[in-house]
Amino acid sequence: MASRLPVVAVVGRPNVGKSTFFNRVLGQRLAIVDDQPGVTRDRNFARADWAGRDFFIVDTGGVIEGSHEALDSAIREQAMHAVDEADVILFLVDGKAGVHPLDERLAEVLRKTQTPVLLVVNKMDNLPKDQGHLDFWELGIGEPLPVSALSGKGSGDLLDELLGVIPEAPESELDADAIRVAVVGKPNVGKSSFVNRLIGEDRVVVSDIAGTTRDPIDTLFRYHDRTLVFVDTAGLRKQTKIKDSLEYYSALRTDRVVHTADVCVLLVDASEDDIHAQDIRIAQTAWDAGRGLILLANKWDLVEKDTKTAQEWTKRVRDRIPFLQWVPMVFTSALTGQRIRRCLDLILEVNEERSRRIETHEVNEVLRNLVGRQPPPHHRGRPVKIKYGTQVSVRPPVFTLFANFPKAIPDHYIRYLHNGFREAWTFMGTPIRLRIRSGKDDAS
Repeated sequence: MASRLPVVAVVGRPNVGKSTFFNRVLGQRLAIVDDQPGVTRDRNFARADWAGRDFFIVDTGGVIEGSHEALDSAIREQAMHAVDEADVILFLVDGKAGVHPLDERLAEVLRKTQTPVLLVVNKMDNLPKDQGHLDFWELGIGEPLPVSALSGKGSGDLLDELLGVIPEAPESELDADAIRVAVVGKPNVGKSSFVNRLIGEDRVVVSDIAGTTRDPIDTLFRYHDRTLVFVDTAGLRKQTKIKDSLEYYSALRTDRVVHTADVCVLLVDASEDDIHAQDIRIAQTAWDAGRGLILLANKWDLVEKDTKTAQEWTKRVRDRIPFLQWVPMVFTSALTGQRIRRCLDLILEVNEERSRRIETHEVNEVLRNLVGRQPPPHHRGRPVKIKYGTQVSVRPPVFTLFANFPKAIPDHYIRYLHNGFREAWTFMGTPIRLRIRSGKDDAS
């Protein structure tokens, strides 16, 4: 982790309620919860607080000790990475099921670590009558702490116990101006590989199985004295292809991530002949939400090239999706690392453009030139006058223009003004909004 706040890792075998407990600590449903084992595959980071103390809590995939399945091994490796990074480990077990052989195997691993371990017995829904948690003394981890993540029973006592073992957080925390970057795209276009290549470690599980990433995964990164928070999201699929509740909630979370990001990095497969309708929907979602947008044509190493290939691909895409003419495009390969770092510079530039404010006098100078070059059409024989304009907000930039007949200004003229503002200030990678309002002395 890039932050120096204490890190608490929640580990355990599959389906003991780790994600439910994770959500309980946070007070919100951030991690996906399902009865199906193995729902959480990657480390899911989130910032939490208790009694005025801040810390990061990490939800990990269910660990199956001894399994040789490829995905089980990857999940175990990720969980062990979380253990290595943690200041405290919460070892979750299932109080209803009793001591399980997989609990014993994982306990054997955790007894060898130098990191403090708290043994948390979940699903103790009948506290204080049920004393089944006492059976877990035999794991040799220490005192079993009973909780019910579902109802919240015992969670306060556990968190009080946790505060007694986590180190004090330093005064310096995450930058208030940290840039939140959502890495989005269809399944299996290389989002996890891109984040791994960018960060320089296997932070996210990479698999050939489409849909491996389900929960959004936060990764903190410092670049040019700025904190970037990368969120590697589950691949967005067409709604007709989302067959079960698990993928539905995963897609819903991804949409939420898009709407809370500062900049969205959309990965598309450059080795395919054309950009897909689903790529367009994702781009449109980010653009309509007012997010900054960068298009990464990934797998460029697989494309047979000549001197015009990139230009032809760019023209084809921008002709099909007009608003992408304002979006920067990078032809990259997560596999080879080609132009990966260029994306970091673009993220900073696009975020700056999204936060840019234009002085009112400059807005009105450009507006006068545009109206003078092409006046708006008349309304019922009367001239339509756009009196003045001003920028009213940023992130994204929003301009309000005042006119005598605001509802009479046609869409094509608003597009003309929009394009004129673009020519004047570009606003690379960010949408801008134009609102037409009526002045106080307008004619009716």
